[in-house]
Amino acid sequence: MFQKMKNIDTAFRQIRLFSLAVIAVCLILTLFIAYKSYQLATQSQQKIFILANGKALEAYSADRKDNVPVEARDHVKMFHHYFFTMDPDDKVINANINKALYLADGTAKQQYDNLKENGYYTNLISGNISQEMQADSIIINTNEYPYYFRYKGVQRIIRPTTIVTRSLVTEGYLRNVSRSDNNAHGFLIEKWKTLENNDINIENRQ
Repeated sequence: MFQKMKNIDTAFRQIRLFSLAVIAVCLILTLFIAYKSYQLATQSQQKIFILANGKALEAYSADRKDNVPVEARDHVKMFHHYFFTMDPDDKVINANINKALYLADGTAKQQYDNLKENGYYTNLISGNISQEMQADSIIINTNEYPYYFRYKGVQRIIRPTTIVTRSLVTEGYLRNVSRSDNNAHGFLIEKWKTLENNDINIENRQ
């Protein structure tokens, strides 16, 4: 009698241990599946498709902090491109300047007003002069906010008889602002000033 009870108790304990082991395995498997499902869902949310020229291109989203240096350099590059690239057409000049002024504060507007007051843009139109801007290097310090930048570029002034090549060095700071259609990167250039703008070559046109 006692032996039978002992056997029943032993069997019950074995079944209980087996059941606990099965439950533990099921719980671990459920947690693993839930984690992998969450990971897959997160990855799929970061994946986007861009339609370009009739083709769907796959792309991945990323946190802004991962792209700050890249976006900051492009913001500075595009500002200088719009501010200094011109043709002898008042509509082209105004369109480019308006795009540039959305990317910077009043220091850029002040430089524009000074150039306009001195007849700079009128001389471009009357003299059939074009300007091109090519970035050479853009240094961004993202260790301190607002972000300091230094821009170095080459400016080509194309006149009817000559082509003047000038070196341009500017500096300023970048502050975060809201993104918009006029400011896609969400930065604003502050305290912008020109450090150097000197002729480096004059070439006669044939």
